Amino acid sequence: MPRLSLRPTSPEHRAALLALRTLPAIGPSLAQDLWLLGYRAPADLVGADPMEMYRRLEAISGAPQDPCVLDTFRCAVYAASTPDPDPDKLLWWTWSRLRLSGALPGHR
Repeated sequence: MPRLSLRPTSPEHRAALLALRTLPAIGPSLAQDLWLLGYRAPADLVGADPMEMYRRLEAISGAPQDPCVLDTFRCAVYAASTPDPDPDKLLWWTWSRLRLSGALPGHR
């Protein structure tokens, strides 16, 4: 899938990318995607809708995204929104299993 490339342009941008990378499963590329979606810190994801985030990213990029991006968004939103998280749900592939089993909406 095509990935958008946007180099950090300011100290604030770099700081936001580093902060977003503290979330489980968020590496440089997905941190950049979260930035493009308007998120600047893990707290910004509290209560966010992962499916809406996924659809917006597809619209911004102009290309379909891998369904694992949706799983990773679910993982990140869960981590940001849950004070005492279930450790298994901090693994993006747990969300893939749930999606593939039909327990969650999304591409199968």
